[in-house]
Amino acid sequence: MSDSEIVKLAVLIDADNAQASVCSELLAEIAKFGIASVKRAYGDWTTSNLKSWKPHLLKHAIQPVQQFSYTTGKNSTDSSLIIDAMDLLHDGNLDGFCLVSSDSDFTRLATRIRESGLTVFGFGEEKTPGPFVSACDKFVFTEILRKKDPTEIKNKVDRELIEHAVEAVSKEDGWASLAGVGGYINKNHPSFDPRNYGFTKLSKLIRSLDYVEEKLEQFTDGSSNTHIYIRTI
Repeated sequence: MSDSEIVKLAVLIDADNAQASVCSELLAEIAKFGIASVKRAYGDWTTSNLKSWKPHLLKHAIQPVQQFSYTTGKNSTDSSLIIDAMDLLHDGNLDGFCLVSSDSDFTRLATRIRESGLTVFGFGEEKTPGPFVSACDKFVFTEILRKKDPTEIKNKVDRELIEHAVEAVSKEDGWASLAGVGGYINKNHPSFDPRNYGFTKLSKLIRSLDYVEEKLEQFTDGSSNTHIYIRTI
């Protein structure tokens, strides 16, 4: 990968609303999207509430940003993170942001960053409010980052979601490329991830659906590459 192809990201962690136990898996997931050029975690590090984070800060070279809680009931951590995010945005040295929190207070921040043309990846628990999830280009639920048997995940994919995606990108004969379906879903549903349903890839998820038919089609240019099409039965 050349320097021009490197995607530089700022990883900003709301330590008050993020789990330290998945820190390693979180950074590994972020590495799929780009290089974590900035890694900061925000919170009141003088309290015992964030002690579980401290070993991870050292191990992963995450800069702790101290923010004292001067007023009860007010989240000063949010303000500090948002101010830093805007400073980084205006510096113009980044391609995107990774906002790690389950707090809806960062909804407007995510929207503002995207308005500036940068990509926003969100990471939080499944309890994360919908507006924050929708404000991100991609949102990953941290539950799927835990080391567990995928079969333990019992979520069921919404049939209407799949059917709408197929209809949106299908050809006249009703067939749609799997890549096109996946792209459409990701653009319209930031939190969609096959791992939410116990599958490592979209193709495996699609094959598990009894209302979907799949076929392999050879490219007309004679190449040996294949393309996957699906349609509802």
